[in-house]
Amino acid sequence: MIDVQVPQLGESVTEGTITKWLVKEGDVVKKDQPLAEIATDKADSELPAPSGGRIAKLLAKEGDVVPVRTVICQLEEGVTAAAPASEGTAAPHPADPPVSVRAPEPVAPSGGASQGSMGPLASPTARRTALEQGVDLGNVRGSGDRGRITRDDVMRAADAPRNGPQAAPAARPAPAPASRGGDPSALAAMINQGGGFVPADSGGPAPLAPRPGVGFGAFKVPPYRQNAGDQIVPFTRRRRITADHMVYSKLVSPHVVTVAECDLFKADRLRQANKDRYKKEGMSLTMLAFVVTAVARALRENPALNARVLDDAYVVYKDINIGVAVDSPDGLVVPVVRRADELGIRGIVRTVDELATRAKTGKITIDDLSGSTFSVSNPGLKGNLFGGAIIGQPNVGIVRMGEIKKRVVVVESPDGQDQMAIHPVMYMALSYDHRVVDGVAANSFLWRVREILEKAEFEV
Repeated sequence: MIDVQVPQLGESVTEGTITKWLVKEGDVVKKDQPLAEIATDKADSELPAPSGGRIAKLLAKEGDVVPVRTVICQLEEGVTAAAPASEGTAAPHPADPPVSVRAPEPVAPSGGASQGSMGPLASPTARRTALEQGVDLGNVRGSGDRGRITRDDVMRAADAPRNGPQAAPAARPAPAPASRGGDPSALAAMINQGGGFVPADSGGPAPLAPRPGVGFGAFKVPPYRQNAGDQIVPFTRRRRITADHMVYSKLVSPHVVTVAECDLFKADRLRQANKDRYKKEGMSLTMLAFVVTAVARALRENPALNARVLDDAYVVYKDINIGVAVDSPDGLVVPVVRRADELGIRGIVRTVDELATRAKTGKITIDDLSGSTFSVSNPGLKGNLFGGAIIGQPNVGIVRMGEIKKRVVVVESPDGQDQMAIHPVMYMALSYDHRVVDGVAANSFLWRVREILEKAEFEV
């Protein structure tokens, strides 16, 4: 008998949601045949059979959120015939309907106040249970990581009307009343906790975080009142995950933004001279490839930006793996160009094209999205002047490209005289985590990125 576990589905992924079983008990499967569809906060993937055989038992239901390395299925190896009907080949848990991939929305508060589009931090199972039990997640205190609401918290709240007031989890006592305008010390403690600086077993207070659409301390968000013509758009699973990630990143990382003006005259000339040749080979030679190459080189020379923060230390990565934001049917995803400093322009172009194609066709994998050490964001042709992007955790930096626009610049002629010329110019914004990256290191890095692009000494 083989125990089939939820695999480690990428760096930082600790759990997955079983969105659909593709087999039932008694089915005979071949090696690598998909057994289930599993959704994580990075991507959706299929769980392949580790060997051929018969499905002996399914140990989890559709909709369950299970930690990695959890046994969710048992496979009887070597069996080539399906079990007789008398042995029970019906799909498991017939009373349990399949659960939508999108996490259910929280129930509106009894007082009519909106919980906001994001709602409290809660697992998909907790949200489903809240709907089933009629529990307002806004009134539930979570006992999970960073105050995350679990199914047990919801059931405890559901039992409260019958068994008396809900008892707060022992590990998360209620914070002291906030002073006018919010308790700064409580907010600081919450931010530190999000960054891993308050040990889980410290016994200290774990104050509740400000909730979007709800407020914090003395400040409260006014309730939403629907007007004719308003359109309420429920969060998709991808949008909710992205929103949670962005809020967490802004809380845990003190963002600083610095901007550089880059003259792309030489780089653009090089691109124009070679783009048709690349096109004949089925590849797109874009300015993104030049920027990624320049960033990779600058990271090798300025490794402080190629890092992540730990609890009481930080690590500088050896490999340079650059996440590049691309569009997909489910929204923005950030696949990773691995060891980008070793690829050169042609290798970067080929890799980005392949990743973008997989993203647009829905074939991107968790491995494609895992392990970035730095990120580059390209907002496209309508990207506007420049913008400060939010850092993708657990990175400590991200470069956002601005629009490329022809501008008047001052150039030096061969005889040493200053002249005005019209060149393509782009503003690049670097957002960096000031916990471990100082201004000197950040400015040196971005200055070097600009220098590499302006010299345009690339092999294409």
